[in-house]
Amino acid sequence: MCKSDGMNITGEITPSMSGQTEINSRPDAPAVNGAEIEVRECTTVNEFDACVRLQREVFGLPEVELSPRRHLIVSRSAGGWILGAFVGDELIGFVHHLTAVRGREVIGYSHMMAVAAAYQNLGIGARLKWAQRARALDEGVDFIKWTWEPVRARNAHFNINRLGVVVRSYAVNFYGTDYHAPAGMEGERHGIDSDRLFAEWELRAPRVEALAAAANDTRGATREVTSGKVTSGKVTSGKVTSGKTTPGARVGNNVPVVIAAVEIPPDWGALVRDDAATARREQLRVREEFQQAFARRYVCAGFDRDPAHPRYLFYTDGDR
Repeated sequence: MCKSDGMNITGEITPSMSGQTEINSRPDAPAVNGAEIEVRECTTVNEFDACVRLQREVFGLPEVELSPRRHLIVSRSAGGWILGAFVGDELIGFVHHLTAVRGREVIGYSHMMAVAAAYQNLGIGARLKWAQRARALDEGVDFIKWTWEPVRARNAHFNINRLGVVVRSYAVNFYGTDYHAPAGMEGERHGIDSDRLFAEWELRAPRVEALAAAANDTRGATREVTSGKVTSGKVTSGKVTSGKTTPGARVGNNVPVVIAAVEIPPDWGALVRDDAATARREQLRVREEFQQAFARRYVCAGFDRDPAHPRYLFYTDGDR
């Protein structure tokens, strides 16, 4: 889901806290397909119902797995909130942000995010996430976490390269087996576990600050981590070859060392549909390699979006 899971990037809920200000789209924010987009908090029953309808449209989950109106209302009364993207009165996307704790610190948990099919790939998800960051910072929150499927290259690119999250933990079968089927195969059983990566969004980290500044500058362009191939995607050390970045290589003075990589299937949905047995084997391989990397205290902070060989990039915690 794009719940900070899925296709529309993991979700979020955040109850309203005292002293907060409502987040609106910037006056100079570009319109999408000629329509002016406004980002603001969802507060009415009709707006919550629109969030439920959008979940139904986007996620392809059984009705029992959708967050109902009462959940959205209760989460808001408990300190969370939902930021919606609107064209006029029509809700075209939302991010659901919950209030959470880490020890004695109040943090955010992004429960889900969804963007209507007609408005996907137009930057709506990014605008919602940056609005979420601004709202959280306004409330004194410096950290937000969420999950996504490790095998979803598009979500990995969005979360790591565009938002600047880092990953230090891997959850095995977080929601149970066969939690989410590919589009058109809802209700079928493939024996696929719901493994998840935990996104750690350090809202004041220098990299996140730089990406936020670029996102707010219509002339800015985000820099993405790119690299060459890695044989079989195993977690191994590497070297510089032909000027391309491979695990273990440094380019220039400001680029950190990539010390390991984990390759994922380029089209997970097609693999599950066409060969579920191979998909299960690939999931186990990816799981094992992530666990090996985290056992060595590596931090995942980059993603190579190679169409044929997408892969996660790992660094030492002080060199990212």
